[in-house]
Amino acid sequence: MDYSVTTRLKGVVAMTSSFHADPVLRRDRSLYKFIWVQRGTLTLVIDHVETQLAAGEIVSLTPLHRIEFGESGAEYLALLFNSDFYCIYGHDDEVSCNGLLFNGSSDVMRLKLTAGQSEALHEITDRIAAEYAVADNLREEMLRILLKRFIITCTRVARERFAAGAGSERQFDIVRRYYVLVDRYFREKKQVQEYALLLHRSPKTLSNLFAVYGLPSPLQVIRDRTQAEARRLLLYTSKSAKEVAGILGFEDAASFSRFFKGATGKSISEYRRGK
Repeated sequence: MDYSVTTRLKGVVAMTSSFHADPVLRRDRSLYKFIWVQRGTLTLVIDHVETQLAAGEIVSLTPLHRIEFGESGAEYLALLFNSDFYCIYGHDDEVSCNGLLFNGSSDVMRLKLTAGQSEALHEITDRIAAEYAVADNLREEMLRILLKRFIITCTRVARERFAAGAGSERQFDIVRRYYVLVDRYFREKKQVQEYALLLHRSPKTLSNLFAVYGLPSPLQVIRDRTQAEARRLLLYTSKSAKEVAGILGFEDAASFSRFFKGATGKSISEYRRGK
């Protein structure tokens, strides 16, 4: 199963069961990704960390995440799109997934589907596959609608995971918006108080909300996002520790080195050597 459409405005939406073997899609660093395991166990290396997904599990990844596929006989489906096809920032009021399904931390969203949820998503992907066969001027918009349905369904699954029902949507949305703000400002804003001001809440209120949903503390979210970006820059670029420190908003290379050693247990040079 391999389907792909590129629009006149460089939008891309693709659905494939062989993403691991598609050099064009694998090179595209603009893609948001849902990877849904259908049968067997799939090994993914996400930001240099090995993760195993069982049948019925979905992981959602941003363009920031670097992934590799391990040896596996698993069957999976990947649904891929870029912001030129569907912008999750511009349509946040429609799908409410930004910061929940998609954020830049290496602690990615992992969903375990019930039989009913799996059936609902299969219905959508079957419709997507059928729509690819229609070559008219309405196909692009229909694919966008179906992608939105897929995202909304996964958003609902994620909310159920955190027991964020109808009565607590507003509170949970504060948590989601916090993740969005951290993604945007983590390089220059390092304290919870700075985000609390943007959200018109107190740091204590934020800490209590995160505890209710069993999430890492607000301060840990900032540190995790910074650490994830540091890992990517150290692993996938040739930038020096001093350059990375500057990009991430540290005063100097020494303070960045202390942060990284405390977060990972390894020095920067050990990490780059793979020890």
